Amino acid sequence: MIIHASHELDAQADAAADMLSGRITAVLTGAGLSTDSGIPDYRGEGALPRNPMTYQQFLADLRYRKRYWAGSHLGWKRFSSVHPNPGHEALASLEQAGLTNGVITQNVDGLHLAAGSQRVVDLHGTMDRVGCLVCGQIYARDAIAARISADNPWLEAPDAVRLAPDGDVEVSDIDAFVLPECTVCGGMLKPQVVFFGELVPTEKFAEARSMVLAASAFIVAGSSLAVNSGIRLLEQARRRHMPIVIINRGPTKGDGRSVLKIDAGTTEILTRLRDRLV
Repeated sequence: MIIHASHELDAQADAAADMLSGRITAVLTGAGLSTDSGIPDYRGEGALPRNPMTYQQFLADLRYRKRYWAGSHLGWKRFSSVHPNPGHEALASLEQAGLTNGVITQNVDGLHLAAGSQRVVDLHGTMDRVGCLVCGQIYARDAIAARISADNPWLEAPDAVRLAPDGDVEVSDIDAFVLPECTVCGGMLKPQVVFFGELVPTEKFAEARSMVLAASAFIVAGSSLAVNSGIRLLEQARRRHMPIVIINRGPTKGDGRSVLKIDAGTTEILTRLRDRLV
């Protein structure tokens, strides 16, 4: 059954609430959930074509690393100032009421934790931590940002930067950029996010899978399910004949496997679900 955005939001929420009532629900979220916080979606309406850096490029080429870190640093100044929106808060309320078993997210923005969610599996990592690829030392992103600013005083964010869902922006002149290095071993630093071409850590996917297996319903909120890890989790739910509700503006790769697809904004539907279920 497909309910289109032209229908009343209350009717959409009623249909979802009827399916989820009395069940423990696992939730998978994507970039579409954070658009109401000012972070753009990779694939949503109006998104520009992007050619993101791959993990292999980052490892192999000093200039690629400089370009990544310069852009990521400018993006971090914007990225770290965003706040949870009512959709994040609604999911935190559903968890606190015992109606969900937490959140599995493809986002790296940390907004679920900021909204009060207690169990968050960040499949693609988080932008607020940086790790050394040689010795494993972990740093707070704010500490690395302070070092970058001190070593690159010429690098100032323009008045308007185009922010990406991974906290990156485009920077053209990066030759003079001084890269941050590990203060323990001098090794290569990388934000603890999963790059394109990099695998989701096995333990992260196992934790996400365990949440799906422990639930009796499944919500996808704000994801087009273009990334393989999301489809694999959806398939786990489908095989167990769980009711699957997908909330996303535009089509997703999982629409044919859902019991209910709601073509609407996540904030509008999740807040209404909270009001009906809590």
